[in-house]
Order: sequence, then structure tokens, then C-alpha cells
Amino acid sequence: MANILYGVNGEGAGHSTRSREVIAHLVSRGHMVHVASFDRGMQNLRDSFEVTEIYGFRFAYVNNRVHYDRTIAKNLFTAGKAARSIHQLKELADEWQIDLVITDFEPLTCHVGHRKHLPVITIDNQHCLTNTDVTYPKEFRGDAAVAKLVCRMMTPRADASLVTTFFMPKVKKAGTFLFPPILRKEILKAKPTVGEAVLVYVTSPAPELANVLESVRGEFIAYGFGREGRQGNVTYKKPSMEGFLADLIAAKAIIANAGFSLVTEALHLAKPYLAVPVAHQFEQTFNAYWLARMEYGAWWEDLNKERVESFLYNLPHYREKLKAYSRQGNDALLAKLDALIALYTGTRRRAARRG
Repeated sequence: MANILYGVNGEGAGHSTRSREVIAHLVSRGHMVHVASFDRGMQNLRDSFEVTEIYGFRFAYVNNRVHYDRTIAKNLFTAGKAARSIHQLKELADEWQIDLVITDFEPLTCHVGHRKHLPVITIDNQHCLTNTDVTYPKEFRGDAAVAKLVCRMMTPRADASLVTTFFMPKVKKAGTFLFPPILRKEILKAKPTVGEAVLVYVTSPAPELANVLESVRGEFIAYGFGREGRQGNVTYKKPSMEGFLADLIAAKAIIANAGFSLVTEALHLAKPYLAVPVAHQFEQTFNAYWLARMEYGAWWEDLNKERVESFLYNLPHYREKLKAYSRQGNDALLAKLDALIALYTGTRRRAARRG
């Protein structure tokens, strides 16, 4: 069995949601997994696993847009914290006798893996942009270039990249393997229904969108608006993992930002999706573009009454397209991961014996 250092990006909940499934599998296989994360990743994982808190790189947001200058300044200002975390992880890697590193878009564990000459495996959706042959609208080439650069800087020179995607592009980089999205057990076990309400989710209060929803004929259940109660045709709810999951399973459709986890959970549950990606966060634009290209839903940079009504009118078309969506579990990715761990740890041990 292997001693594994597992880095989890803590910005947002998606990285820790899928990492939970992978880490639980590795533990069940008898591996010793040492998790390192920050912020939401640490909060979401420490109830089930021992987690070492590390420094985390974060984006700076202004009015629901990624602000690159502030992002760079913010992370440069705290570079000393990153250096201390790397030093801490290097010492712990020796203490734990780490055999290899797995990272879900977390750079410090990847860096330590290279310093210690350990095999590094990445598991994420971000490498779809750099490791496969994909297209996107020309007007987003600037944001795409920045996103590619960030991806290459975050987790460079991986020995293998397990890339999750809801469409299947052509691989262009050796050591890259494509798999369906990693889904939590609650989604895989769910029996979705088609209710009367559209589920709406935003990451920060959006009063303009609230006004749009209240002007559209139909029922909406809304999370993330910073309020509770009924206002016209909209039921506003406070954050609740169980409540949100229940509403997701029963939703008529979804209106939300274009984070990978929510998009892919919705697609697995056959929910048409109206995506409103965070401006200048190209990963979300990329997800929204391909969602619309596959005709599983639509996307706009901002919404108005006409765009929401058009989406609702086209729900039968999106549902028809979603019938062909490939719904798979996590088994294929986990089997590949098991094989890679056996390969890399066996190779290291044979080399150590020869040495």
C-alpha cells in the first residue's frame, strides 16, 4: 500500500466534493492518504479525514468578475505564507514517507512532489483546456490564454493527468486520460423528478437577477441571494446542502453560474441548464460554451426576461438532447488511478532495491 500526499484546491466546493469520493476510495484500498487543503476544501473534508491546512492561491472578484491585477497583487503579497507551507509539506513528506502525490489543482503539493522527485498525478477538469484539442469563441482568446497559463503554473509536469469532462475531445498530450465527471454518491443514487420550480443558484447576491425572475411567469427556488422567504413567484432559501440537493433532484431546470461540479451534476440528473458564467473566469465560460454547444442548455453573460423565457420555452428540446448524455459512475477513473499507483510505487520500490 502507498503513502499518498493529496492536495485539494480550497477555492469553491467542487474540488473537495470530488476529492472526497477519490480519497474515500483510496482509504478503502488500504492506502494512507495525507490531505492538504485550505478554505472550503479544509472545511468540507476535515469531518471525514485528517487535513493539513496550507496556504491557498485565490482569485480576487469585483462585481462578479475575476480581477486579474488584484489577484496577482493579493497572491504576491502573501507569497511568504506559500513558502512556509511548502517548507512544512516538505518536512511532512519525509515524516510520512510519501510515495507519490495526487493533486486536484493544488499547486503546493505538486511543487513538493517535484522537489522530492515523487510521481505526481493530477485529477481535475481544468487540464481539458491545455491537454486536449478544444475550441471556444474567439472573443475569449485573451481570457483563455490566461487560464492556460494559470493551469500550467498550478500543476506543471505531471506524470499523469486524469481529466474529467462532460464531452469527449481529442487528447493532445501524452499521459492524459479522459473520464466522465466524478460524482458524489448522493447524485449517483438519486432518482430525479421533474417538478414545477426552476432552481436558481448564485455565488453572491444578485438583485438584478432577482428582479428578472420575479418578472417571468413560472416558479423559482433561489439560493445565494442573501435572503429568505417568498417574494412573488420566487422562494428564497438560506444555504443548506440537504435542502439544495433535494431541490436539485426535483428541479424543472437550473439557472446558475457555470462551475463544473454543479453543471455536471445537473446533466447527470437530466436537468436543462441556463449558465451565467462569472465574467473573466474562463473555466466557467468554457463550461457554458460546451454545454450550449452540446445543446444541453443555453448560456448568456447576463440575463433578462426574454432570455430566461426563451430558455424555458426550449426545455423540451434540451431534455431530448439530454437523453443521449452518457451517465456513468466513478469506477473507470478509480480503476485507472489504482493502476497508476501500483505502477509508480512498484517502479520506485524496484529502483530503491537496485540502489
